[in-house]
Amino acid sequence: MIHDPAPDHGGPALLGSSGQPHPPLIQAARQTNRIGLMPTEGWRKRNLQYFGEVLIPSLLAARKPGRIVDGVPLVTAREIGITWLGHAGFFAQIDGVNLLIDPNWALWHGPIKRLRHPSVWASDLPPIDLVLVTHAHYDHLHLPSLRRVARGQPIIVPKGVGSIVKRAGFGQVVELETWQRAKFRDLRITLTPARHWGARMIHDTHRGFGGYLISSPTRSLFHCGDSSLFDGFQEIGQRADIDLALMPIGAYQAPSGRPVHMNPEEALDAFAMLRAQNMVPMHHDTFPLGGEPIHEPAARLLAATAARQLQDRVRILHEGESALY
Repeated sequence: MIHDPAPDHGGPALLGSSGQPHPPLIQAARQTNRIGLMPTEGWRKRNLQYFGEVLIPSLLAARKPGRIVDGVPLVTAREIGITWLGHAGFFAQIDGVNLLIDPNWALWHGPIKRLRHPSVWASDLPPIDLVLVTHAHYDHLHLPSLRRVARGQPIIVPKGVGSIVKRAGFGQVVELETWQRAKFRDLRITLTPARHWGARMIHDTHRGFGGYLISSPTRSLFHCGDSSLFDGFQEIGQRADIDLALMPIGAYQAPSGRPVHMNPEEALDAFAMLRAQNMVPMHHDTFPLGGEPIHEPAARLLAATAARQLQDRVRILHEGESALY
């Protein structure tokens, strides 16, 4: 892997791991896009509603069995293949490279219960060439899941997250600042901005966060990570002709009241700003993280997709299901 800290918009070079200060514009953008940790007014009522209507019922309900799937498909050199692993996790194939993004096979995150057994486990996947993690939150950076696939291959994470994964079994840990780029074989992997936050604990707000633009010489895949709606999606769409965007649609009724995720309609707005050809949703139907009913995000997305006449461009996958583009 070759780390390439030069931005692709012709501006001043970003600095890598030299220890020198980053350009002021990068620092300002990072601070503007970071959402604060303070809850908004009414958080106590929202938390009671979340516990009573979402969390406790999910604990009392039986976990659904995993679906029976036929494995991942064979992908030609000019195709993009994806398999949804649940939550924000995807196995992706592009230009002959097997990618794993935000894998999470956990059955529990503290008191939060996974609602279905995974349908595709790490052992069901082909050898993984490269792993990407969008940010340090436990539902996206799940260390036991990462250790299941670590075989000395490289992993790419945002700046400040490398210390968490450095002993997980990967051969090379590459940290990227926003708009920095790494190369792997013929792929270019760029860390894109998001409007979210990246702390693993309350005090370590220095950790970066974002999405990934994964480009081969002919195709381009975008994984949004976690984000609320912001105008940065327009700039991302100007950087590449995106064939497929993986967009989060759930956990939009945060008990804290903070605008940390997009609802389905906002995800479609972001999809339009990206000017992407196709969209597959994620971050729904796996862990009950928001106050909305667990099946509401997918239902709202279906309705909004029909209203905007996007049925042929937006596809909802079942956990474990694959698609080719």
